Amino acid sequence: MDGTPIFAALKALTVTAVALAGLALGACSGQPHLVVGSKNFTEQVLLGEILAQQIERTLHLPVEHKLNLGGTLLAHQALVQGDIDLYPEYTGTALTAVLKQAPPRAGADQTAAVFQEVAAAYLRRWRLVWLQPMGFNDTFAMIVRGETARGEHLATLSDAARAHPWRMGVGYEFRQRPDGLEGLLGAYHLQTAGYPVSMDLGLLYAALSSRKVDLIAANSTDGLASAMDVTVLADDRHYFPPYQCAVVVREATLARYPKLRETLESLSGRITDAVMRRLNYEVDGRHRPVPEVAAGFLGSLR
Repeated sequence: MDGTPIFAALKALTVTAVALAGLALGACSGQPHLVVGSKNFTEQVLLGEILAQQIERTLHLPVEHKLNLGGTLLAHQALVQGDIDLYPEYTGTALTAVLKQAPPRAGADQTAAVFQEVAAAYLRRWRLVWLQPMGFNDTFAMIVRGETARGEHLATLSDAARAHPWRMGVGYEFRQRPDGLEGLLGAYHLQTAGYPVSMDLGLLYAALSSRKVDLIAANSTDGLASAMDVTVLADDRHYFPPYQCAVVVREATLARYPKLRETLESLSGRITDAVMRRLNYEVDGRHRPVPEVAAGFLGSLR
């Protein structure tokens, strides 16, 4: 009987059905895992990798990497929908680009107030929790070539406003943000030679170096800013809001993993502006792999 073709076929079907059922059960009851996301530029990808490795080595949980997701709104939507559990974000970006609030008035230090406002709004609207900041403020940085700054005696954005019209290079988001291009031009009355050129953030320094543009809207923690002959013009009218970086995580995820908050906040205050610039330069300047740089940083904390 075992040797008949019909029985053999039925047996094969039964084995296949059992195997598929086992796979389905395994998928439904698989080992818990966390999904870490990031936006699509070096600093974000690097921070996402640091967070993922920190979870893996401390909590011994498998982590799915969804790094390089895209811009702010894409990363935020992924978090709200539950496609990711956490990602690093900046307070000023959350205030203006996500919550659509006006930047705080220039003048007094608004760092603590902006953090509290953003944290409260995220929790109320989306049940998302802001953890304690990592320790650095990645504000926008308006940068010119060093020779230009020296030759024209430029130190501040007000100095730049009194100079010639500028060929500007900016990231795509900077053109759309309420704390971006339009407000900056209005606050300082900067004159431009034609409309600013939009490009990927990774191309800004190359465009400045090759003289395709004369003024770029970059970031204060860019590694290349510390390695190239460039000058960051001081935001002397305090146009830009604070951009403290912190981990934003789903409240449900923190409830599911009680030790996660402590694990992530062990990094709070450990990444200064100088440290972030150095880490970014290791990737952008020395072309080291992101996982290697992240592992080296975490190893230095032990």
